[in-house]
Amino acid sequence: MPEDDRRPRRRRRKKWSAKRWRFELTRAGILLGMILLIVLLVKGCQAVLNRPVKEDPPADTVETLPREQTQEQVTDAPPEPEEKTISLIMVGDILLHTPLQDSGLQPDGSYNYDHFFTHTKDLISQADLALVNQEVILGGTELGLSGYPAFNGAYEVGDALVKAGFDVILHATNHAVDKGERGILNCLHFWQTSYPDIAVLGIHDSQESQDEIYIYEQEGVKIAILNYTYGTNGIAVPQSYEVDLLEEDRVISDLDWAEELADFTIVVPHWGTEYTHEVSASQERWTQIFLAHGADLVIGAHPHVIQPVEWVEDDAGHKMLVYYSLGNFINFTSGSGDGVRQRAVGAMATVTLSVENGEVTISDYGVIPLVAHMVEGTGNPTVYPLSEYTEELLAENAMTQKDPGFTLEYCKQLCRDVFGELYQE
Repeated sequence: MPEDDRRPRRRRRKKWSAKRWRFELTRAGILLGMILLIVLLVKGCQAVLNRPVKEDPPADTVETLPREQTQEQVTDAPPEPEEKTISLIMVGDILLHTPLQDSGLQPDGSYNYDHFFTHTKDLISQADLALVNQEVILGGTELGLSGYPAFNGAYEVGDALVKAGFDVILHATNHAVDKGERGILNCLHFWQTSYPDIAVLGIHDSQESQDEIYIYEQEGVKIAILNYTYGTNGIAVPQSYEVDLLEEDRVISDLDWAEELADFTIVVPHWGTEYTHEVSASQERWTQIFLAHGADLVIGAHPHVIQPVEWVEDDAGHKMLVYYSLGNFINFTSGSGDGVRQRAVGAMATVTLSVENGEVTISDYGVIPLVAHMVEGTGNPTVYPLSEYTEELLAENAMTQKDPGFTLEYCKQLCRDVFGELYQE
């Protein structure tokens, strides 16, 4: 057969067996899986490479940041230190007339005077530093409890003062030697043995003790507290060191020393004229002495009535806050007649000291008016904040019989007249 007549040879397709089909499909699946795995790996690497840098790099990388970001971190001021404060309160005279002495006698023959502070102890205990003018020497029952004119109180009054939250007991008063030297020594022994951590000022059992200046320390701040009395009712002080008196040379020496030792100085003088709301010439004179020698705060006692609060300032710009008198904290006067009612109204001084950059200043101050609730009987006499006193309570108060002019409105008006805008109703 001629070559041109030959038909092209058809390549016969080879028929795949089922086994061959399975093999080819498996191979294709493996290939497809490998392709997918490669794609996933590539995308994962891109995600890692494209991850954003943290906004807050480690401290050791700050220098490699762009200039503007480095400058921002360098110029950011550190947070300002928190301002430190010290809260202080003081109340006036604990004047233990006979009905008050008797009110502590319990059925078993013991004594307890916690009721004096039932309605004020929360205000007292919450303060960092709480002071009280303990008008009456605490010579104990062995010397005989007594009222006016020669007072002597039970040791249990001291127990009640501590439980109420007082930190500083001020004993430089005109009644300090009502029971002579024995009264002072008994009182000091009680405090030293029962409450050695409580500061007792104004009376001493040695010259070394009198020569010391009491320093209260908190928040790294040192506060000196000085306590003096104008006199002792004409009774001679057995030993010159036993009572701190308002003697100019000594007071100035103490103030000058306090300026060296402390950051802030408080003077608590027993001064002024009894039963008058006006500041006396003697108080004004002593105010200028305290101011001239660096005192920062003065809180007075003795007049048994409230007196004004004011700032005084010297030519150099040094300012001093003065509470001339806080009046009585608690009393049960035997007096009667028009005007006696003023003895039932006292006040609590409230002062906030701020400490900033080592400087101590008075950042806030005020008064909380108080009413002596004179009701005879065991556990009855007490003291209320005026803001909590009611007509019902007033009707129980023995002062309404002693002086019919004693009313709730009288108490409020007296505080308006004496304290002015400082009295917040």
